Order: sequence, then C-alpha cells, then structure tokens
Amino acid sequence: MTLIAIIGGHGKVARELSKVLAADGQEVTAIFRNPEHASDVAANGATPVVLDVENATTAEIAEALSGHDAVVWSAGAGGGDPGRTYAVDRDAAIRSMDAAVLSGVGRYVMVSYLGAGPDHGVPRDNPFFHYAEAKAAADSYLRGTSLGWTILGPGALTDKPGSGLIDIHVNEPWQAAETARANVALVAAAVLELPAAIGRTIGFRDGSQPIAAALEAVA
Repeated sequence: MTLIAIIGGHGKVARELSKVLAADGQEVTAIFRNPEHASDVAANGATPVVLDVENATTAEIAEALSGHDAVVWSAGAGGGDPGRTYAVDRDAAIRSMDAAVLSGVGRYVMVSYLGAGPDHGVPRDNPFFHYAEAKAAADSYLRGTSLGWTILGPGALTDKPGSGLIDIHVNEPWQAAETARANVALVAAAVLELPAAIGRTIGFRDGSQPIAAALEAVA
C-alpha cells in the first residue's frame, strides 16, 4: 500500500482522484483549508487534514507530508485575484515542493495545464495571464528539484464523465482541448504507478486511446 497526499484535497479533480486511489487500495490523505469540507473528503475515501497551504510555512507543510510516499498538487486559487493566484499557484506550490524534499517524499505529481511554460503566449491584459505566469514559475521550479516529478497538462477542464480515453502530445490551445476532470484523476493515478513518467511533462486531452496505452508513449 502506498500513502499519497493530495494538496487541494477538496477540489473536483482531487476528490475524483481520492476515489480512484482508495478504490485501488491506496491510502490517501487529502489536505485542504476549510474544516467544513472534512466530511466530503472522508466520503471519497481520504483521511482529511486541514491545512491552509497559502499561509502555511514550509515546515508546516512538511509535517503534513511526513511519512507519505507521494504528493499530488491539485490546489489552485481559482483565478480572479492576481495576488492570491501568485500566493497559491506559485508560492505555496513551491513551498510544497521544498516541504516534500524536506520530509523525504520522493514522488511529486503537479496538475498544471496544457501549454504551461514561460512561452505560454497569454497576453498581459488577459485575466488568465497571472495564472499562466504562476504555473510557469512553479513548473520550472519543480523541474529543478531532486523530486521524482511528473507534470500533467490537461486541456480545458469539464465535468463530463471520465471515459478513460485520452490523446497525448496535443498540439492545440488548451481552451480547445476539452478534458474531463475524471480523466485527469485517472491519468494522475496512472502516472503515480509509472516510473517512466518521472521527469516528464505530459500534455493531454479527452481522446481515443485507453490511458495506459497512451502513456506508453512517454516510456
């Protein structure tokens, strides 16, 4: 059994991932900031841990991650306020990476988005610009750590049922590449068990290939 921590544990992707991992016999810790969400998280098969990562120190996050084998970052500020976007999607994410190293967690999966990076091409006057900048910085920092990292780049997220079918190496704008949150959860669960995914950035969208077969292309 593997002990996996999900940061942003009450988010839609995270809750789907908790269900997938728990059904597979994994032990899941869901880390989230609102104590009122504890019962929701527990219902998905995860152990609730209340921690506001936006304001938590590296040491506090490390304490929450201690003893885990892997961490999945699935938190986000939700857009709107640029200050909070940088505080959560960049700064807290980076602290969580340092915390993972500090606490001896070897595996780290980042849920990012399709096309993230310094050359994201989002105009400065676009409301998405600050998120794109924050994710570019966080993803870049992760690549420079000693962690066994994988960065997932799904397209525009939807609440459609998970088909278990994706296409990778997608060459289109993220806005046009619909990706069910349930499929993102299935991909995250799959790469946690896939050593070949370590050190890889995997862009994908809903598609035509079973996830396991699609991920063979990263080997």
